[in-house]
Amino acid sequence: MKLSLVELSTVSPGSDKAEALKDSVDAAEKAEDLGYHRIWYAEHHDSASTASTTPEILIALAADATSRIRVGSGAVLLNHYSPYKVAETFLQLEAVAPGRIDLGLGRATAGPVVDLALRRDRDVPPTDDFAEQVQEVLAHLHGGFPADHPFARLDPTAGISSRPEVWILGSSGSSAQMAGQLGLGYAFAGFINPGLAARALLRHAAHTAGSPARPRGILSVSVVVADTDAEAQRLSWIRTALMARLARAGTGAQVPTVEEAARELTQAQKDAPTVITDGRWPLQLAGSPGTVRDQLEQMTKAAGVDEVMVQDMVADRATRAHSRTLLAQALDLTPART
Repeated sequence: MKLSLVELSTVSPGSDKAEALKDSVDAAEKAEDLGYHRIWYAEHHDSASTASTTPEILIALAADATSRIRVGSGAVLLNHYSPYKVAETFLQLEAVAPGRIDLGLGRATAGPVVDLALRRDRDVPPTDDFAEQVQEVLAHLHGGFPADHPFARLDPTAGISSRPEVWILGSSGSSAQMAGQLGLGYAFAGFINPGLAARALLRHAAHTAGSPARPRGILSVSVVVADTDAEAQRLSWIRTALMARLARAGTGAQVPTVEEAARELTQAQKDAPTVITDGRWPLQLAGSPGTVRDQLEQMTKAAGVDEVMVQDMVADRATRAHSRTLLAQALDLTPART
């Protein structure tokens, strides 16, 4: 099983975004040393709890600090940007770190105010043209425009011999078929919609069956690992409490400490399942190394994938690093050699 990481640049209690961003770059080095396959950086706007608004910058910094691990976006929110600019940006990153750059494409709302602020033309209602945008990105990367197309004369690939690996990220399953038909990898956000994860990834696989270089799927899950099941369950309260804070206070909500989470949550919230229960996948997986390993093996088998990408929301950076180390050891990863 391959193990990867999506880095949110979590702002720890008492810390700030500058420190969170530095931690995010350091996380790439540590993940490489532990044997993680790739690290992706998120794009979240107007958020007090996370600092990663511009994954391209963190990708460049992390690629420079590492030599083996793949580095990418999880995801660029393509609905807000020009496909040409996205293609240019990731081709430049690929030129800097050949063979290691992933272009993860997604679409999401950051709320009406942020969505409006990110748009240049605010007089035209936004349209859902994600599929067309993805195909335009691919055409810029691989020279796919017809000769009579106005963009055919553009060649952002000139002087760049390799191409970033393109992935589609989703949380509803609606883009699984598109990714398969375009021959692209597909990553499903099981931490948002765990009940649809296996079905979406199997759907993607079904539409890639005839591809000569069959693209892979990735199951992305929220994971906390600790020395014991009880301690991991306790740490899982942080994410649950943060979600409750966001629902109440919006994007200004701060990441709670585990002690604050313990005070804010009901007993029912604290007791929410963190392992597969009656066939239902949890929103967050938590446990000792052995527990989490067994759960991930069940999940990847059901989804037909061989790669897991973990997201975590642990307030304390040392505890977060320990969780990632325990998970790498549980899956018997081969550390990078220098």
